[in-house]
Amino acid sequence: MHIDVFKFGGASVNSAEGVRRVASILSESVAGPVVVVVSAMGKTTNALERLLDDYRRRDPLAVTVSFEESLDYHMKIVRELFPAAGHPVYGEVESFFDQLRGYIRRGHLYREELPDYDFDYDQIVCYGELISSCILHHYLVSREIASTWFDVRELIRTDATNRDARVDWKVTADAIREVIPRHFSTDTRPGALAVTQGFIGSDPAGNSTTLGREGSDFSAAVFAWCLHSKEMTIWKDVPGVMNADPRWMPDAVLLDTLSYREAIELAYYGASVIHPKTIKPLENAGIRLRVRSFLDPALPGTQVLNLREWSIPFPIFIRKQHQMLISVSPRDFSFILEENLSEIFRILADFRVKVNVMQNSAISFSVCVDTDRRKVDPLIEFLRRDFEVRYNDGLELFTIRHYTEEAVSRMTKGKKVILELRSRGTVQVVVG
Repeated sequence: MHIDVFKFGGASVNSAEGVRRVASILSESVAGPVVVVVSAMGKTTNALERLLDDYRRRDPLAVTVSFEESLDYHMKIVRELFPAAGHPVYGEVESFFDQLRGYIRRGHLYREELPDYDFDYDQIVCYGELISSCILHHYLVSREIASTWFDVRELIRTDATNRDARVDWKVTADAIREVIPRHFSTDTRPGALAVTQGFIGSDPAGNSTTLGREGSDFSAAVFAWCLHSKEMTIWKDVPGVMNADPRWMPDAVLLDTLSYREAIELAYYGASVIHPKTIKPLENAGIRLRVRSFLDPALPGTQVLNLREWSIPFPIFIRKQHQMLISVSPRDFSFILEENLSEIFRILADFRVKVNVMQNSAISFSVCVDTDRRKVDPLIEFLRRDFEVRYNDGLELFTIRHYTEEAVSRMTKGKKVILELRSRGTVQVVVG
């Protein structure tokens, strides 16, 4: 049985109009069985992160405000899509919010010490995807589109590494291959859909886990790999993969074709269109990836294929904002040696801080990282036990693939260059 995978991000379902648009795409684009992976609506993940912070501060007033804002946002969309108050979706969405409210109350009332932040994060933030997929599923059914809702936590199984869980591929593949094909062999209606969630899974104890920010793309790739799909489609608010984000480079151009290897490089350096972990399972299984626009479904988008030879006549620009450059030196001003580097990398791994670019000299080692204060502040404090540490924040990192000097000048004009690193095909520049 041939089963493809569609993934819709939060921007595609951020309003009632967005949900209607997704339903139209599915009704017009789906011929055979398709798994539909859905992200949380709009900025819901950010809103639930604020709720989590209020909860962990034990600020009941702030918790109430954050909770009600998220509830009101979703219920407004529900009311627009389902004017009849007695529709089952009302009860199901309210049930998810009741579960979320119950988790918060149990924490406040019965726990003198709250669990680890990352554990709490996964138990709270997971509701964004559960609610959005529930609303989409019910709207599809109301449009007489054959849709069945699945809880992805029963299918994608992971270890207990919260906020960046590792997929247990064997257990996950067994679960997906048992449930999804069997469903479609029973539901033979034309255009039948299995609607589920991105970003989340569950650990061996049954607790919710998450796969890292923007992990919904990866979730879709997990389904595609397990189901031996021929094609996976990511629906975005851009025409496809472009040589820069058009929101900050208006003259960006579309890349109609990409090799897997180039897509992996772009994802690794931080291109926002494709999640870094998404490409490898697709490449391993020879699954074609398409990136298409939900705003203009008639556009062909970008195809990512297994191309042995691929060339591009112009540079590709990747911009990462909110960067911090951390420089580490031995306290006695001795040389940075292999044992120092080994210790620094171990510490970075322990604090789960991803290095975006690095450079070393005889007496210092510098890394550029995302400015996530929850991670970098304790990291710096720990490093200062054994090293001299200096840092600059409020920086930007530009990565230019297939660069030219003109392209480098364009990115650095009028800016202070803090660090520059070049290889044959890539230049990375940290600017202030």
